[in-house]
Amino acid sequence: MASTQQDVFLTGGTGFMGASLARELLRRGHHVRALVRPGSESKLAAGCAAVRGDALRAESYASQIAPADTFVHLVGVAHPSPRKAAEFRAIDLKSCQEAVHSAVEAGVRHFVYLSVARPAPIMQEYQAARAEGERLVRESGMRATFVRPWYVLGPGRSWPYALIPLYALARLFPATREGAQRLALVTLQQMTQALAWAVENPPEDMQTIEPPQMRAGLTAQAMTQAKASA
Repeated sequence: MASTQQDVFLTGGTGFMGASLARELLRRGHHVRALVRPGSESKLAAGCAAVRGDALRAESYASQIAPADTFVHLVGVAHPSPRKAAEFRAIDLKSCQEAVHSAVEAGVRHFVYLSVARPAPIMQEYQAARAEGERLVRESGMRATFVRPWYVLGPGRSWPYALIPLYALARLFPATREGAQRLALVTLQQMTQALAWAVENPPEDMQTIEPPQMRAGLTAQAMTQAKASA
């Protein structure tokens, strides 16, 4: 349980990661209000307050962000793939632009942004959109945490388990070891814990949480590295 109760505004709260995070934050005693499209309120975690609006139109929800001290932005295209390049800018980046602007206006102190591990040999457009989102957050003046998974395992996302032996092999060789660690697979539980840790541990300025820290189980050493890595 966090020593200080947080008031969290969450986008993407009905999604794969957002629903899990909302439940965990509520379990830890935080207040959570989640942006939701009208008609999808039933998908929110029990105890989560619904804020009806459109993630691509800040004016539809900006007045309801305050008094949140933390803004967690998880909106993005479901099941990213190379064929969705246009959607990465129209949805992922556009929603980030709206979120950053509205968070600044609302006086949010800490912005937690779901980004992506990089560099990677594929999904260049996705990486570019998320990097641009990070730039917007950095330039906003808010304290920020960038959480950078590569692929999150969970319900309906199990096919990459077949790659685990290849990852293990890649970690054996110096030429591929760093990439295998930087682009390591993480579980939904590891991702949820990393995001919850970020909410409860705002940095003085910026911090970045990468797959190695997530997989380390949020140890004190791993999180010290996270605070120093931005």
